Amino acid sequence: MASFFSKLFGLSGKSDAQAAAAEERETYNDLVLVATPMQEGSQYRLAGRIEKHGGDVVLVRTFVRADVFTSRDDTVAAAFRKGRQIVDQHGPSLFSDGEATRNV
Repeated sequence: MASFFSKLFGLSGKSDAQAAAAEERETYNDLVLVATPMQEGSQYRLAGRIEKHGGDVVLVRTFVRADVFTSRDDTVAAAFRKGRQIVDQHGPSLFSDGEATRNV
């Protein structure tokens, strides 16, 4: 019965440790790219974030795209490509506004 309500209300039952394990990281131009594929049924939506670490401050730029893949590995590879593309296109202006978090 609890499983029914979890599915009905969107509660995945995953712990924070399980969610963190689903993330993969890569360093690019002194930034950390994090692939966070979102499972939707049997497919995965391209999603990730770009982190800039500076002392105690971490600035984060998240992205979610319409692209879906059947393989989690393909989604992770595409998320890293998209993260590198965003960094290359925006350059220093990606974090110039000083906002802690923002979607790109």
